[in-house]
Amino acid sequence: MMNFNLNDLTLENLGQWPKPIKISVVVALSVLLIGLGYWLIAKDNFAQYDALQIQEKALKSDFEIKQHQASNLQAYRNQIEEMKERFGNMLKQLPTQNEMPGLLEDISKTGIASGLAFELFAPLPEVPHDCYIELPIKTVVVGNYHQFAVFLSRVAQMGRIVTLHDFIIERGFSENGKQKSTSGDQLRMEMTVKIYRYRTQ
Repeated sequence: MMNFNLNDLTLENLGQWPKPIKISVVVALSVLLIGLGYWLIAKDNFAQYDALQIQEKALKSDFEIKQHQASNLQAYRNQIEEMKERFGNMLKQLPTQNEMPGLLEDISKTGIASGLAFELFAPLPEVPHDCYIELPIKTVVVGNYHQFAVFLSRVAQMGRIVTLHDFIIERGFSENGKQKSTSGDQLRMEMTVKIYRYRTQ
């Protein structure tokens, strides 16, 4: 092995350096350049690459959602048309303000035709909602079970939306505020009948 003094190694006699020293210097310089290159150039690129990968996943997910929506676009349009048709049919079941008196009369006639006797048929104040107005009617009728069933069935078959609420069924009927028992199967039914009309404003 050659003897050498590190003090004798200068840039002027670079060509005369021993081969192992030259290789060590070249390797050290290479490692230094690679490290500097990674720190100054590649590190930011790797960070940008990671950010782009995350963005790619988000874009793929967004694309899949939009592709699914686009593939079902016709089905959505069909559903909207069906909903519009149903909404239109429902609106037809809501009377206008001018038709309300006629509907009240129809309900009253339906009760009488079913064999019921009306003790009370009193419209209450209207209750406005978002797109419709509700008119509750406090109702008290007297009749037997079969007549009640016929009345309820006929109301359900009416071409307008009519709902019945707050049932109280008692045996007998009140007279001057007092309970009075009756013979046979006579019953007294209190309820709130609600009818609805389309809100134009």
